[in-house]
Amino acid sequence: MYITLIVVSLIVLLCIFLNKALYRFGVPSLLVFLVLGMLMGSDGIGGIYFDNFDIAEEVSYFALVFIMFYGGFGTKWDTAKPVAVKAGIMSSLGTVITAVVIGFFCSIIFGVPFLYGLLFGSIVGSTDAASVFSILRSRKLNLKNGLAPLLELESGSNDPFAYMMTTLTISVIQVQGEDMGVFSIVGTIAAQIGIAVTIGTVIAVATVFVLKHLNLEVDGFYPILIFAIIILSFSLCSMIGGNGFLCVYILGIIVGNSSFFNKISTVNFFDSISWIMQIMLFFILGLLSFPSHLPSVAIPGIIISVLLIVAARPLATFSILSWFRVPFKDQILVSWVGLRGAASIVFAVVAIKAFGDGLPYDLFHLVFFVALFSVMIQGTLMPLIANKLDLVDKDDENAVMKTFTDYFDETNTNLSEYRITKSDRFWGKCIAQADIPENILILLIKRGDGIILPKGSTEFMEDDILVMSGDGQLSMQN
Repeated sequence: MYITLIVVSLIVLLCIFLNKALYRFGVPSLLVFLVLGMLMGSDGIGGIYFDNFDIAEEVSYFALVFIMFYGGFGTKWDTAKPVAVKAGIMSSLGTVITAVVIGFFCSIIFGVPFLYGLLFGSIVGSTDAASVFSILRSRKLNLKNGLAPLLELESGSNDPFAYMMTTLTISVIQVQGEDMGVFSIVGTIAAQIGIAVTIGTVIAVATVFVLKHLNLEVDGFYPILIFAIIILSFSLCSMIGGNGFLCVYILGIIVGNSSFFNKISTVNFFDSISWIMQIMLFFILGLLSFPSHLPSVAIPGIIISVLLIVAARPLATFSILSWFRVPFKDQILVSWVGLRGAASIVFAVVAIKAFGDGLPYDLFHLVFFVALFSVMIQGTLMPLIANKLDLVDKDDENAVMKTFTDYFDETNTNLSEYRITKSDRFWGKCIAQADIPENILILLIKRGDGIILPKGSTEFMEDDILVMSGDGQLSMQN
């Protein structure tokens, strides 16, 4: 047992230090963790033999739930709102177009039935949020014309649609001899989306209400409370036929863009959880692969990757963004930033679990190859292409960080004092119930001759002097 724990801790440390060393060069975390998993596998120097798709699927689902939640939780709605419609259509209709185009090419070039081609297209239909975030942040690529939030919102929200396309295609293939008409498919899609939106919204609103009014003696319980709600939301939604990933993504957006006590520490908590899940997910997927199998899928993998880059993704991009009169060069960049990643590999695991050896190609390693090719080629060249198209705003290189709710403005941060009176709306309330503005942090409370370190259960009393930090005008009045 101790040897296993030592190996796990060393692997995590190695992931962190490798990511630190390569981050400045814009190498996505996905690539670092996947390659490390491959090196530790049976074909690599680690010699760890792992081919259990059941365990891989369970771990992948668990990790994706929190990665999807944090994708929504970390989205700053004020920044994303102007591009939300475009991003929403790109993440839904764009995913469908990509899947259909790749399905068509697979059936023509490789001679597989269209449904099996569509299955592959659905699996690789979504773009990888972790890779997009990593490259934009590490290279400080503040893109002009709101392209950064568009790409980040699209890549953060299209995994649920790719998952839905994958599971629906699997169902259609499995019941080919039975009657599954268009209305049945449309009804299933509508039900999955409707259930996910309803449950995600209801639970999110209830969660925000609880966070603002529940008085927990231990501040560390607030993020644990949200942790449990995430699992509950995904499980409940999936159990009654909804899209669990879409549900937790919506939950994340609503909760992440609401103000509640202890939010800063909660953001930091889920940022850490998200990274733990990414390390675990990417490493296990890398471990599950056999690098010796990759040469056999290299030629079809390169063909499909090129088709994704020059045909499927551009067709989806131009057919959608042209309606919004997005400039031509902007559309070129958006079509290029279609990096495939870990979610596609996870969906491949789902398909393999459904069909076993009944697929006409080595699905797992083919998808694995496409993801690696995409990250290495598209990810590496993204900064160069953005600069060539003159779409990098060099006047404010840090602006790309403002897409996220864990960004704190660097302007006008100051300290201020505020005295509580009986006529104040905060008098008699504890901090957790006071609905304090999100841009204000209470550092300490002066009460008489003493100093109190604030907690969620700390109750405001008359003549308390609050020492606060925040940006802009600090006012606690209605």
